[in-house]
Amino acid sequence: MLLPMEYWQACLIVCPAAAVGGAINAIAGGGTLVTFPALMFVLESLTGTGAGSIAANATNTVALCPGSFSSSWGYRREVRELWRWTRLLALPSIAGAILGSWLVVSGDEQVFRAMVPWLICLATALFVLQPRLTGLLPAASGETPADHRWLVAILQLAIGIYGGYFGAGIGILMLSSLSLLNAGSIHQINGLKTVLAGLINGVSMVIFIADGSVHWPLAVPMIVSAMAGGWAGATWARKLDKRLVRKIVIGIGMTLTVWYFSQLLTGR
Repeated sequence: MLLPMEYWQACLIVCPAAAVGGAINAIAGGGTLVTFPALMFVLESLTGTGAGSIAANATNTVALCPGSFSSSWGYRREVRELWRWTRLLALPSIAGAILGSWLVVSGDEQVFRAMVPWLICLATALFVLQPRLTGLLPAASGETPADHRWLVAILQLAIGIYGGYFGAGIGILMLSSLSLLNAGSIHQINGLKTVLAGLINGVSMVIFIADGSVHWPLAVPMIVSAMAGGWAGATWARKLDKRLVRKIVIGIGMTLTVWYFSQLLTGR
Protein backbone atom coordinates (compact mmCIF):
# COMPACT_ATOMS: atom_id res chain seq x y z
CA MET A 1 0.00 0.00 0.00
CA LEU A 2 1.34 3.43 -0.90
CA LEU A 3 1.96 6.05 1.74
CA PRO A 4 -0.25 9.17 1.35
CA MET A 5 2.56 11.46 0.13
CA GLU A 6 3.88 8.83 -2.27
CA TYR A 7 0.41 8.22 -3.62
CA TRP A 8 -0.33 11.87 -4.29
CA GLN A 9 3.07 12.40 -5.83
CA ALA A 10 2.33 9.52 -8.16
CA CYS A 11 -1.09 10.97 -9.02
CA LEU A 12 0.49 14.32 -9.83
CA ILE A 13 2.44 12.55 -12.55
CA VAL A 14 -0.01 9.99 -13.97
CA CYS A 15 -3.25 12.02 -13.82
CA PRO A 16 -2.02 14.86 -16.05
CA ALA A 17 -0.49 12.22 -18.34
CA ALA A 18 -3.86 10.45 -18.52
CA ALA A 19 -5.68 13.70 -19.26
CA VAL A 20 -3.21 14.54 -22.04
CA GLY A 21 -3.37 10.97 -23.34
CA GLY A 22 -7.18 11.03 -23.42
CA ALA A 23 -7.15 14.35 -25.28
CA ILE A 24 -4.55 13.11 -27.79
CA ASN A 25 -6.59 9.97 -28.44
CA ALA A 26 -9.66 12.09 -29.15
CA ILE A 27 -7.75 14.37 -31.53
CA ALA A 28 -5.17 12.28 -33.34
CA GLY A 29 -4.51 9.01 -31.47
CA GLY A 30 -1.31 8.00 -29.69
CA GLY A 31 -2.20 8.69 -26.06
CA THR A 32 -0.46 5.50 -24.92
CA LEU A 33 2.89 7.04 -25.85
CA VAL A 34 2.25 9.53 -23.03
CA THR A 35 0.50 7.42 -20.39
CA PHE A 36 2.51 4.20 -20.54
CA PRO A 37 5.97 5.74 -19.92
CA ALA A 38 4.53 7.84 -17.07
CA LEU A 39 3.11 4.72 -15.44
CA MET A 40 6.36 2.79 -15.92
CA PHE A 41 8.33 5.57 -14.28
CA VAL A 42 5.94 5.89 -11.33
CA LEU A 43 5.54 2.18 -10.65
CA GLU A 44 9.25 1.44 -10.89
CA SER A 45 10.04 4.42 -8.68
CA LEU A 46 7.56 3.20 -6.06
CA THR A 47 8.88 -0.36 -6.04
CA GLY A 48 12.54 0.56 -6.48
CA THR A 49 12.89 -2.25 -9.04
CA GLY A 50 12.42 -2.80 -12.76
CA ALA A 51 9.18 -4.71 -12.13
CA GLY A 52 6.73 -2.11 -13.33
CA SER A 53 6.35 -2.64 -17.07
CA ILE A 54 3.61 -5.30 -17.06
CA ALA A 55 1.64 -3.50 -14.34
CA ALA A 56 2.05 -0.26 -16.29
CA ASN A 57 0.74 -1.92 -19.46
CA ALA A 58 -2.27 -3.41 -17.66
CA THR A 59 -3.09 -0.22 -15.76
CA ASN A 60 -2.74 1.83 -18.92
CA THR A 61 -5.21 -0.42 -20.75
CA VAL A 62 -7.78 -0.10 -17.97
CA ALA A 63 -7.29 3.67 -17.71
CA LEU A 64 -7.82 4.33 -21.43
CA CYS A 65 -10.41 1.64 -22.18
CA PRO A 66 -13.50 3.74 -21.28
CA GLY A 67 -12.48 6.17 -24.01
CA SER A 68 -12.68 3.37 -26.58
CA PHE A 69 -16.22 2.51 -25.51
CA SER A 70 -17.37 6.13 -25.60
CA SER A 71 -15.88 6.54 -29.08
CA SER A 72 -17.75 3.44 -30.22
CA TRP A 73 -21.03 4.93 -29.01
CA GLY A 74 -20.29 8.11 -30.91
CA TYR A 75 -20.02 6.08 -34.12
CA ARG A 76 -23.11 3.93 -33.47
CA ARG A 77 -24.82 4.96 -36.74
CA GLU A 78 -21.80 4.07 -38.86
CA VAL A 79 -21.44 0.79 -36.96
CA ARG A 80 -25.03 -0.17 -37.79
CA GLU A 81 -24.30 0.50 -41.46
CA LEU A 82 -21.34 -1.92 -41.39
CA TRP A 83 -22.83 -4.44 -38.98
CA ARG A 84 -21.97 -7.48 -41.14
CA TRP A 85 -18.29 -6.53 -41.05
CA THR A 86 -18.45 -6.05 -37.29
CA ARG A 87 -19.77 -9.59 -36.90
CA LEU A 88 -17.09 -10.98 -39.24
CA LEU A 89 -14.16 -9.28 -37.46
CA ALA A 90 -15.35 -9.46 -33.85
CA LEU A 91 -14.17 -13.06 -33.35
CA PRO A 92 -10.57 -12.58 -34.61
CA SER A 93 -10.38 -9.35 -32.58
CA ILE A 94 -11.43 -11.13 -29.38
CA ALA A 95 -9.31 -14.22 -30.04
CA GLY A 96 -6.25 -12.10 -30.80
CA ALA A 97 -6.75 -9.95 -27.70
CA ILE A 98 -7.02 -13.06 -25.51
CA LEU A 99 -3.78 -14.48 -26.90
CA GLY A 100 -1.90 -11.18 -26.73
CA SER A 101 -2.99 -10.44 -23.17
CA TRP A 102 -2.20 -14.00 -22.10
CA LEU A 103 1.32 -13.63 -23.51
CA VAL A 104 1.77 -10.56 -21.30
CA VAL A 105 0.46 -11.97 -18.01
CA SER A 106 2.12 -15.38 -18.45
CA GLY A 107 5.42 -14.02 -19.72
CA ASP A 108 8.54 -12.88 -17.92
CA GLU A 109 8.73 -9.27 -16.72
CA GLN A 110 12.24 -8.81 -18.10
CA VAL A 111 11.21 -10.12 -21.53
CA PHE A 112 8.36 -7.64 -21.74
CA ARG A 113 10.61 -4.86 -20.49
CA ALA A 114 13.14 -5.70 -23.22
CA MET A 115 10.32 -5.47 -25.76
CA VAL A 116 9.25 -1.98 -24.64
CA PRO A 117 11.74 0.00 -26.82
CA TRP A 118 10.74 -2.02 -29.88
CA LEU A 119 7.02 -1.64 -29.17
CA ILE A 120 7.31 2.13 -28.73
CA CYS A 121 9.46 2.33 -31.86
CA LEU A 122 6.80 0.40 -33.81
CA ALA A 123 4.01 2.62 -32.49
CA THR A 124 5.97 5.75 -33.41
CA ALA A 125 6.64 4.41 -36.91
CA LEU A 126 2.92 3.79 -37.35
CA PHE A 127 2.14 7.39 -36.51
CA VAL A 128 4.79 8.59 -38.96
CA LEU A 129 3.20 6.45 -41.69
CA GLN A 130 -0.38 7.28 -40.70
CA PRO A 131 -1.14 9.72 -43.57
CA ARG A 132 -0.05 7.19 -46.18
CA LEU A 133 -1.89 4.32 -44.51
CA THR A 134 -5.15 6.21 -44.07
CA GLY A 135 -4.83 7.44 -47.65
CA LEU A 136 -5.55 3.88 -48.74
CA LEU A 137 -9.14 4.17 -47.51
CA PRO A 138 -11.79 3.90 -50.21
CA ALA A 139 -13.93 6.91 -51.03
CA ALA A 140 -17.13 4.95 -51.55
CA SER A 141 -18.70 1.53 -51.09
CA GLY A 142 -18.05 -1.27 -53.50
CA GLU A 143 -17.76 -5.03 -53.86
CA THR A 144 -15.19 -6.81 -51.74
CA PRO A 145 -13.33 -9.83 -53.13
CA ALA A 146 -13.85 -12.90 -50.91
CA ASP A 147 -10.11 -13.43 -50.50
CA HIS A 148 -9.81 -9.91 -49.15
CA ARG A 149 -12.34 -10.74 -46.47
CA TRP A 150 -10.26 -13.65 -45.25
CA LEU A 151 -7.07 -11.61 -45.53
CA VAL A 152 -8.58 -8.82 -43.43
CA ALA A 153 -9.81 -11.39 -40.88
CA ILE A 154 -6.27 -12.82 -40.58
CA LEU A 155 -4.79 -9.33 -40.31
CA GLN A 156 -7.38 -8.48 -37.64
CA LEU A 157 -6.29 -11.53 -35.65
CA ALA A 158 -2.67 -10.31 -35.80
CA ILE A 159 -3.75 -6.79 -34.81
CA GLY A 160 -5.74 -8.26 -31.92
CA ILE A 161 -2.66 -10.11 -30.67
CA TYR A 162 -0.57 -6.94 -30.86
CA GLY A 163 -3.38 -4.94 -29.25
CA GLY A 164 -3.67 -7.40 -26.38
CA TYR A 165 0.09 -7.34 -25.89
CA PHE A 166 0.69 -3.59 -26.07
CA GLY A 167 -1.85 -1.75 -28.21
CA ALA A 168 -0.37 1.60 -29.22
CA GLY A 169 -1.18 2.25 -32.87
CA ILE A 170 -3.82 -0.45 -33.39
CA GLY A 171 -6.20 2.16 -34.79
CA ILE A 172 -3.76 3.01 -37.57
CA LEU A 173 -3.15 -0.65 -38.34
CA MET A 174 -6.88 -1.27 -38.59
CA LEU A 175 -7.52 1.74 -40.81
CA SER A 176 -4.97 0.32 -43.21
CA SER A 177 -6.20 -3.29 -43.17
CA LEU A 178 -9.92 -2.43 -43.19
CA SER A 179 -9.42 -0.37 -46.35
CA LEU A 180 -9.09 -3.71 -48.19
CA LEU A 181 -12.76 -4.36 -47.50
CA ASN A 182 -13.82 -1.42 -49.67
CA ALA A 183 -16.84 -1.41 -47.35
CA GLY A 184 -17.68 2.29 -47.17
CA SER A 185 -16.55 5.82 -46.43
CA ILE A 186 -13.74 6.84 -44.12
CA HIS A 187 -16.29 7.69 -41.40
CA GLN A 188 -17.85 4.23 -41.61
CA ILE A 189 -14.44 2.55 -41.53
CA ASN A 190 -13.45 4.73 -38.58
CA GLY A 191 -16.62 3.68 -36.74
CA LEU A 192 -15.87 0.00 -37.40
CA LYS A 193 -12.32 0.57 -36.19
CA THR A 194 -13.47 2.08 -32.87
CA VAL A 195 -15.77 -0.86 -32.14
CA LEU A 196 -13.06 -3.42 -32.87
CA ALA A 197 -10.56 -1.44 -30.78
CA GLY A 198 -13.09 -1.37 -27.95
CA LEU A 199 -13.43 -5.16 -28.16
CA ILE A 200 -9.66 -5.67 -28.09
CA ASN A 201 -9.13 -3.28 -25.19
CA GLY A 202 -12.17 -4.59 -23.32
CA VAL A 203 -11.01 -8.21 -23.50
CA SER A 204 -7.49 -7.22 -22.46
CA MET A 205 -8.89 -5.23 -19.55
CA VAL A 206 -10.87 -8.23 -18.27
CA ILE A 207 -7.81 -10.50 -18.48
CA PHE A 208 -5.52 -7.99 -16.77
CA ILE A 209 -8.06 -7.44 -13.99
CA ALA A 210 -8.55 -11.20 -13.50
CA ASP A 211 -4.76 -11.65 -13.34
CA GLY A 212 -4.41 -8.93 -10.71
CA SER A 213 -1.96 -6.96 -12.85
CA VAL A 214 -3.82 -3.64 -12.56
CA HIS A 215 -2.60 -1.06 -10.04
CA TRP A 216 -6.01 0.22 -8.95
CA PRO A 217 -4.88 3.15 -6.74
CA LEU A 218 -3.48 4.72 -9.93
CA ALA A 219 -5.97 3.27 -12.42
CA VAL A 220 -9.07 4.86 -10.87
CA PRO A 221 -7.90 8.51 -10.92
CA MET A 222 -6.39 7.92 -14.35
CA ILE A 223 -9.76 6.75 -15.71
CA VAL A 224 -11.37 9.97 -14.50
CA SER A 225 -8.52 12.08 -15.89
CA ALA A 226 -8.52 10.29 -19.25
CA MET A 227 -12.28 10.72 -19.62
CA ALA A 228 -11.97 14.43 -18.82
CA GLY A 229 -9.10 14.75 -21.28
CA GLY A 230 -11.06 12.86 -23.93
CA TRP A 231 -14.03 15.18 -23.51
CA ALA A 232 -11.77 18.24 -23.77
CA GLY A 233 -9.98 16.76 -26.79
CA ALA A 234 -13.28 16.11 -28.55
CA THR A 235 -14.33 19.70 -27.81
CA TRP A 236 -11.06 21.16 -29.11
CA ALA A 237 -10.70 18.76 -32.04
CA ARG A 238 -12.20 21.18 -34.54
CA LYS A 239 -10.02 24.06 -33.34
CA LEU A 240 -6.63 22.39 -33.06
CA ASP A 241 -4.36 21.48 -35.95
CA LYS A 242 -4.25 17.67 -35.96
CA ARG A 243 -0.99 17.74 -37.89
CA LEU A 244 0.65 19.68 -35.06
CA VAL A 245 -0.69 17.23 -32.47
CA ARG A 246 0.60 14.32 -34.56
CA LYS A 247 4.05 15.92 -34.78
CA ILE A 248 4.13 16.32 -30.99
CA VAL A 249 3.13 12.67 -30.50
CA ILE A 250 5.79 11.52 -32.99
CA GLY A 251 8.39 13.69 -31.25
CA ILE A 252 7.48 12.13 -27.89
CA GLY A 253 7.65 8.66 -29.43
CA MET A 254 11.07 9.25 -30.95
CA THR A 255 12.44 10.65 -27.71
CA LEU A 256 11.08 7.70 -25.72
CA THR A 257 12.44 5.22 -28.25
CA VAL A 258 15.95 6.63 -27.90
CA TRP A 259 15.62 6.76 -24.11
CA TYR A 260 14.39 3.18 -23.67
CA PHE A 261 16.95 1.78 -26.11
CA SER A 262 19.69 3.58 -24.19
CA GLN A 263 18.39 2.09 -20.93
CA LEU A 264 18.31 -1.35 -22.54
CA LEU A 265 21.88 -1.06 -23.86
CA THR A 266 23.22 0.12 -20.51
CA GLY A 267 21.37 -2.64 -18.67
CA ARG A 268 19.29 -0.35 -16.48
